[in-house]
Formats: sequence, C-alpha cells, structure tokens
Amino acid sequence: MNCLPYGIKAIGKCAALALAALVAACSHTVRVDGQFPQPIGDKHPLTVGVYLSDDFRQFTYSENRDDRDEWNINTGRAQKNLFETVLSSMFKETVNINQYPSNLPTGVDLVIVPEVRELQFTMPRETRVNIFEVWIKYDMHAYDSQGDAVAEWVITAYGKTPTAFLKSQEAALAQAINVALRDAGATLYTGFERVPELQAFLANKQRALTLQQTEPDEVPPQ
Repeated sequence: MNCLPYGIKAIGKCAALALAALVAACSHTVRVDGQFPQPIGDKHPLTVGVYLSDDFRQFTYSENRDDRDEWNINTGRAQKNLFETVLSSMFKETVNINQYPSNLPTGVDLVIVPEVRELQFTMPRETRVNIFEVWIKYDMHAYDSQGDAVAEWVITAYGKTPTAFLKSQEAALAQAINVALRDAGATLYTGFERVPELQAFLANKQRALTLQQTEPDEVPPQ
C-alpha cells in the first residue's frame, strides 16, 4: 500500500494495518481432533464411571510470550476421544458421567477423573531440528462409589512430529500432539494396575468375585 500521498492520518492507518497484519501472521490456532485405536486385552472386572469435566473436554492451551508467536491449541476433543476409547477397553463396563459426585449411577465400582496439569512444546528454532516436541501431563484421580479417594497418579506423555516435511507449523504441532496423546493412552492402559492403591483395589474386587463363585449353594430347609 502506498501511503505517501494521503498525509499523516493515512500513514497512521497504514501503520495500524501493517501492525494488524503482523500480529495475525504471528498468531497460530491448532485444533486436534485425533481418533485412536482401541487397545485389545483382558478387561478388569469393574464397572467404571468416567467423568470428563467441561474444562477437560474443551481444553485449550494459550500462549503469548515475548520470545514466541501467539499459540492457541485446542486438544479437548482429541483427549476426550482418547480417554473414552482407552478406558472403555480396560474395564468390563464404562459409564460416562455428566455430573460428579452427584447423581452417580448405581453399580459403579470406581470413578476415574482426569485433569490436564500441563502442556509444553518446543519449536524447530529451539530444537534446531525441523520438528515440534510436546509434553503433556495429566493428574489422574480415582474414587470409590462413596466418593472417597482411592488413588491419585500422574501420566506424563511425550510426542514429536514424525516428519520434517509438513505444509505448516500448525499441522506439524498437531501431529506431535497426536503422538503425545497416543503415548498417554499407552501409559494409561499399561500403568493402571501398577499404581499400588489400584492394585489393591483390583485384588479386593477379584477376591470378592472369587468368593461369590466358590460359595456353595444354600441348602433349602427340610
């Protein structure tokens, strides 16, 4: 745009437009909508309620630092898909809970509530390699049917862009996040019964089921 013939006001307008264009060019929006395969294996003999809060389902990480561009990264739908897919493959039955701890369905043995503690990423100019790296940390909470805490543990996930040849920074970061989410799912699936409190909870449940199966039938009175 040629601003010289139009005077000071026009120059100011041009400067504002140029600044707006610069800000827009430095702002990035990433929406991750991952779909994840269901793990295959033996299921724990539990009916589990899964509570994903609105903050979890709509999670957006926003960053606006002096040394970086502005980033708005929405992972809510992807991590909802991930946790629902993985948890449904881990237990005999899962029930999605819209409110917690009120209105808990009957027959639920355990309620699992994940929360996002942290999301971090590095950019290619920081790693000196043309990839993004992502770290996500989840706080996991498990409660019994009375609402008492059973266990708390942390899932840490890592992912990086699998290829240096992508069309945009947004696509590269979205791929790295999807890899990190798959890592989180694998850690959730394999690490659940390694949490000591959950190990004990599962053992007690299995013991109760075994007793039910081995108790002799009652003899009717003569």
